[in-house]
Amino acid sequence: MKPERPLPGRRAPVESAIVRLENVGLRYGQGNEILRDISMVLEAGSFRFLTGDSGAGKSSLLSLMYLARRPSRGRIEMFGIDATRMSHAMLPRVRRRIGVVFQDFRLLDHLTTLDNVALPLRVAGVKESEIARHVPELLHWVGLGETMKAKPPELSGGEKQRIAIARAVINRPDLLLADEPTGNVDDRIAQRLMHLFIELNRLGTTVVIATHNEPLIRRFGFPRLHLEGGGLVTLGPMEAEP
Repeated sequence: MKPERPLPGRRAPVESAIVRLENVGLRYGQGNEILRDISMVLEAGSFRFLTGDSGAGKSSLLSLMYLARRPSRGRIEMFGIDATRMSHAMLPRVRRRIGVVFQDFRLLDHLTTLDNVALPLRVAGVKESEIARHVPELLHWVGLGETMKAKPPELSGGEKQRIAIARAVINRPDLLLADEPTGNVDDRIAQRLMHLFIELNRLGTTVVIATHNEPLIRRFGFPRLHLEGGGLVTLGPMEAEP
């Protein structure tokens, strides 16, 4: 099932390469590199699963693409801009083009479900009449229509997960980075959320989903970026089980 109209309209990005990494390495402190010699190009409109064992560096790679940290070495280009030389003043403008689903949700506990999801639109200056139309529609579609006035401490982990996803996709970002977005929901909701990501991708958003969910990877059959031993390889879709 596809969402009928959960997302406000937005023009697709014009850049052919959304993300470009060249010989990127990342270490924390003085330790060994967690990621090393990472080179990749993420084309506009692509959809990729990001896979690898626990501790392989999936969250670290996503944080580089979200510009939450700088690499220890190498070059990162986002939307045609050299991110390793980007000024702090430019960072917020670039980050507004990126939607992120964090494993720890990062919701604001003093805000309602509706206000958490509406936050990116308000930051972008969207009219309240538009917010009142689009946010409830998306919340109903992800099964949160009854919790719009509730605050995060009152909700389950799966409900918080869906709020985080709705907040990440509400303004149709040019790039969506999702870290285990289906980890706290049942299979029915996981498939529903995947259809939302696919619809978002169809409308022009480039999508990267980090996941351990092998049945989900097999079912939806997108190519994979696979981390192993600190390196990154590109793999084709995982074959569906017979």
